[in-house]
Amino acid sequence: MRFIAILIVMFCPLTVQAETRQSSAGPLDVTLIADGLRTPWALAFLPDGGFLISERAGTLLRFAADGGSRTKIAGLPEVRSAGQGGLLDVLVPRDFAQSRQVYLSYSRPQAHGAGTAVGVGRLSADGARLEDFRVIFEMAPGSSGGRHFGSRLVEAPDGTLFATIGERGDRPAAQDLSRVHGSVVRIARDGSVPGDNPFAGRDGTRAEIWSFGHRNAQGAALDGEGRLWVTEHGARGGDEVNLIRRGANYGWPVISYGRHYSGAKIGEGTAREGMAQPAWYWDPSIAPSGLAILSDGLFDGWQGDFLAGSLKFDLISRLERQGDALVEAERLEWPETARVRDIREAPDGAIWFLSEDRGAIYRIAPAGK
Repeated sequence: MRFIAILIVMFCPLTVQAETRQSSAGPLDVTLIADGLRTPWALAFLPDGGFLISERAGTLLRFAADGGSRTKIAGLPEVRSAGQGGLLDVLVPRDFAQSRQVYLSYSRPQAHGAGTAVGVGRLSADGARLEDFRVIFEMAPGSSGGRHFGSRLVEAPDGTLFATIGERGDRPAAQDLSRVHGSVVRIARDGSVPGDNPFAGRDGTRAEIWSFGHRNAQGAALDGEGRLWVTEHGARGGDEVNLIRRGANYGWPVISYGRHYSGAKIGEGTAREGMAQPAWYWDPSIAPSGLAILSDGLFDGWQGDFLAGSLKFDLISRLERQGDALVEAERLEWPETARVRDIREAPDGAIWFLSEDRGAIYRIAPAGK
């Protein structure tokens, strides 16, 4: 009987009362969608109303639309789950209904450690297996360290893919165009390099690089104009939100608004000619992970705003646009926002987020919607 009870808990839809939380957009319903997750890292929506969640240890879960029943997907690659590495982002492309492709970023084992990799497989008709999985991009060689893998995935308006790559704790590598450390890379869906990438055809450079001088970007999203923005971790202070421009250098570790954890100065200060400035920075650091840029959807007064999860302060930071600059307008701090790892706008305009510490996924919507 105890076994039957466990099955009922695992596979029956959740019936959870929404909690009402206050915000500048009025009262909001915060509803638990699913829990029992182990270090969740990313979520992605499926066209049938279901969704996928990656767990850093190397598990990819498919949930039915009600959030109750879940399937552990087979056919995943081997990951090196150590430190900050493991199975990281998951991306469902716009043509999933035809292609059934699912893209993953993860720390791939290598001879001397691990490197950030991107791969793709086809979700089987029953949704239980990734078929014909293959690697289409890899940071090689990586590093024996366990930090700064990145690694968010975004499908660009033209169908190419952006992936954020951390500098793996090797600070000077973020300024070395012969390596992909500390960069945003742009590749085609098959892993080939688009001919209009800024460093394509240039000797001594990695042609995948779209922008460089990043430390560890763990949030990425497109705005309403199709432009890419990322959030990235600084050191002690200096977490940034950056508007990503083709070929631009974002300065790490030459310039920063933070300091080393020892308190020592980083590089040359906060500015240098030829290096891009952030649209916003946090000091002290909030450890941003996950980024959503809202459409003209459900939330009065929040249209076009940015929502960034915080791993350090257990909150969601809401930022408003002022041209190409940003300003923090509000902090959403609730019992549910414990170490927010990922945040997304759902197809219906609601906001979903992953709480790593609670092992849960929540939905936010205006009260009654």
